[in-house]
Amino acid sequence: MRNPFCFRRPAAKRAPMADWCVFCDIAGRAPSSTTALLYSDDKVVAFQDINPSAFRHYLVIPIEHIPTVNDLRITNEDHQLVSHMVKVGKDLLDRDAPRSEEHRFGFHQPPFNSVDHLHLHCLALPFMPSWKQVKYTPLGPLGGFIDADKLLERIKPQAEVHS
Repeated sequence: MRNPFCFRRPAAKRAPMADWCVFCDIAGRAPSSTTALLYSDDKVVAFQDINPSAFRHYLVIPIEHIPTVNDLRITNEDHQLVSHMVKVGKDLLDRDAPRSEEHRFGFHQPPFNSVDHLHLHCLALPFMPSWKQVKYTPLGPLGGFIDADKLLERIKPQAEVHS
């Protein structure tokens, strides 16, 4: 079944833009995109989720088309990108929800991701309504939601050993 939000050729990987991807349109500031950006730089953009699950619910996406967390590699470049995404999300929530008691940052893993373009969920809790927290729960070996810190551990390059 094709994902209704991201169409791309199966061979296309780590391309700057997909054949058609709603998030690539947003990141590329396509004329057809009406999404208001909360933040942008040369690596990422951030915007409000169209179907928020919490008091504040933002998405931070890379401008480069990276389909899912499974396409991230154990490299300094990918680790720095995800770290930057988290920093942007934290800064936005600190600015817009300073009194929120808890923030959550993470990614849905296939097959539980809704858009095949890497996106960090930045949530200032509480969940609204409370049952939506189920969508943001790790499911062990089944995948589900992975906390950003756990993903960063998974893709952190090992220090080189010199003799």
